[in-house]
Amino acid sequence: MSDLLAGPADASAGLAVYGADPVDRSAPASVRDALVARGVPAALAGKDRTLWGPEAEATAKIRLGWLDTHRRSRELLPQLAELTAELEDLDHVVLAGMGGSSLAPEVITRTLGRPLTVLDTTDPGQVRAALADRLERTVVVISSKSGSTVETDSHRRAYWQAFLNAGMTEAEAARHFVAVTDPGSALAQTAAEMGVVTIFADPEVGGRYSALTAFGLVPSALAGAEVTELLDQAEALAGSVGRDRDNPGLALGVALAAAATTGRDKVALVPDGTGIDGLGDWVEQLLAESTGKAGLGILPVVLESPQAPGATGPDVLTVAYGGALAAGDVPGGGGSPDVAVNGPLGAHFLTWEYATAIAGVVLGVDPFDQPNVAESKENTNRILAAGVPAETPSFVEGAIEVYAPPAAPGDLVGALRWLLDGLGDDGYLAVMAYLDRQADAALAGLRPLLAAAGRPVTFGWGPRFLHSTGQYHKGGPQVGRYLQVTGAVAEDLPVPGRPYTFGELQAAQAAGDRQALADRLRPVLRLHLTERATGVAQLLEAAGRTRT
Repeated sequence: MSDLLAGPADASAGLAVYGADPVDRSAPASVRDALVARGVPAALAGKDRTLWGPEAEATAKIRLGWLDTHRRSRELLPQLAELTAELEDLDHVVLAGMGGSSLAPEVITRTLGRPLTVLDTTDPGQVRAALADRLERTVVVISSKSGSTVETDSHRRAYWQAFLNAGMTEAEAARHFVAVTDPGSALAQTAAEMGVVTIFADPEVGGRYSALTAFGLVPSALAGAEVTELLDQAEALAGSVGRDRDNPGLALGVALAAAATTGRDKVALVPDGTGIDGLGDWVEQLLAESTGKAGLGILPVVLESPQAPGATGPDVLTVAYGGALAAGDVPGGGGSPDVAVNGPLGAHFLTWEYATAIAGVVLGVDPFDQPNVAESKENTNRILAAGVPAETPSFVEGAIEVYAPPAAPGDLVGALRWLLDGLGDDGYLAVMAYLDRQADAALAGLRPLLAAAGRPVTFGWGPRFLHSTGQYHKGGPQVGRYLQVTGAVAEDLPVPGRPYTFGELQAAQAAGDRQALADRLRPVLRLHLTERATGVAQLLEAAGRTRT
């Protein structure tokens, strides 16, 4: 890794990117020089829709609003202040949204220390727990750009029924909802029929670029976050985005692209402990869904700490992120990452968005579409209609049913080793857990245990990751292997007005995802926990034995 103090940083408005130039110099030819020679920084700042090729022009034409959406979002501030005052008695804010509709508010509220319940799951236990938590004091933000997201619509239905069951009239129940969506969406129509307050987002900003639109600001403001500061921070940075130097977004994009085109196409995202909490999850979606297509892509690997396994490797670029540094502090929290990004959160959002768009220019991919995301959704709908196909486990070990390809050994530790040993020099392992992100949280410890083998390992909660790394899994390079973990449902929960339960929806989503991967001949090992707590403990113990 590079010595970040050896060279100058690209800095503007309190945000600095350290280490980009050494990464660029490691490439056969300077990526920055090539971009500058083409006039790309100024062209991107000017919303030039031709930068990603003719096939991407139509999408880019309606997806570049993120460059200045922070200015238009100021128009929301009086409405947000009024709404927050009006709903002051509803102090439990629940955000029902997926992907871009949930990840930014989660980072904002975690970083600013405000409570927000994020409901981005179909696990019946997790949904039931949310419904039982301070219902009479709950305001539910139903957040969906398209308005047709099945998870979010199911949450809306469940909460509406819960409010009515609690004795509220429809008018009283409607007061407990706020809808955030695009003008003209299906959700806009449904919210109008329900009598729910609706706040419209910027229609020229895609979901994963929407942190500083209504999708990021409404739930955060209701939770008590000072969102004006985020807009101020982005505005302060915005003057740099057309420059060839002292342009943090360009510097970061150059580093990501130079690394990816010279064999380091995995990016380890490391929190440096300086005040930005959870940004890695938001960056993960932005990078994976924007670049993982046409057999190309940058794979983000979110690490728990600078000491966690997976921060290094011949095909890994390590990027530390955090808040503004005090004088004398070392970028990366005292460690030695390849690149460090430090500054205020609002500036982080704009910097990473710009960097991702720049990386798309270099890689030759459209950073604004997601062509493979719909496939798992279509599989889910088909399976919901026909039922989840019956399967016989390859073997059962304790509280875990193992569904393995024929080549895998007939024991749990052996099957896990088989997954890891097949990764080769450029592969990665994705752990996909269709479980309860709260009650089964211990399972996240699986990632560092498996990463100790020396290859990049990602961890995602399903169906949350389907709106994030799911695009990369199907559209990215054919070098992945996949570990899917499902679990028995002790007590299911109906989706009101639908012929299926949350448990059935969750099972269909997992099966649809397996099918999408299998259709691409990508190896999948499925572990089904017949008793969740016991199975989680057993799986963690087995993972710890894979390197012995």
